[in-house]
Amino acid sequence: MSTPIRLVLSDVDGTLVSGSKELTKEAVRAVQRLGDEGILFAVTSGRPPRGLTMLIEPLTLTTPLAGFNGGLMVKPDMSIMQELIIRDDVVAPLIELLLAGGLSVWVYQGVEWYVLDLDGPHVAHESDVCQFVPNELKDFDGIRGDVVKVVGVSDDPDLIAKATIAVNQAFTADVSATSSQTYYLDVTHQDANKGKVVEFLAATYDLEPATIATIGDMSNDVLMFEKAGVSIAMGNASADVKSQATFTTTSNDENGFARAIERFILTQ
Repeated sequence: MSTPIRLVLSDVDGTLVSGSKELTKEAVRAVQRLGDEGILFAVTSGRPPRGLTMLIEPLTLTTPLAGFNGGLMVKPDMSIMQELIIRDDVVAPLIELLLAGGLSVWVYQGVEWYVLDLDGPHVAHESDVCQFVPNELKDFDGIRGDVVKVVGVSDDPDLIAKATIAVNQAFTADVSATSSQTYYLDVTHQDANKGKVVEFLAATYDLEPATIATIGDMSNDVLMFEKAGVSIAMGNASADVKSQATFTTTSNDENGFARAIERFILTQ
């Protein structure tokens, strides 16, 4: 590795944590070793910032938390550094498109989470992972202003794929539509993507992008791969995601994150 790495930016679900959403002792130790070497560590996720707070203490995080794929950048004390909202006139037609495509819809307004059915697909799971419960509404008509993310939810990958294409075609200049999990379609402001997170961190810490390493497993991680000097795909990533990374590690259930830090970063 010709350029020393000064910051590692990691995805969370499918990468930093195991399939059961656990932060392993190996992952914690790997982050500690980065700190020992003077290498910064940061996380980015489709989760809301509140869904990342459980990582702060065990990983001793001091860097900005990039929630909503970069749509909301906050300090560890949850004070907002940058917020990228979806334009009001786009929100209603976007929700209508997702519902018409057969997806359940969630809306995040500021730090609040809204759903139409508390028993809907993956609501209970997401509540458990992020450690807070959404608000149930009859409709989204009154949700305008400060909308940072709209999520389409379905266990049918074909519906997710079709909705992704439809959103990108209908709102190509307004939003970014990518999958953070196979069953989620995350729709955010067009500049709320993980590639922009790399740029934000580079500017915040006065770093060259070539000195930043990124690690992830989903298609929404490819944008940060493209901006960083080194990129690492998890073993559980698709063949397409792996093909766009510098290196590939083992899966998140095989301590792939810790292995990647040891093999590709600390050996520099």
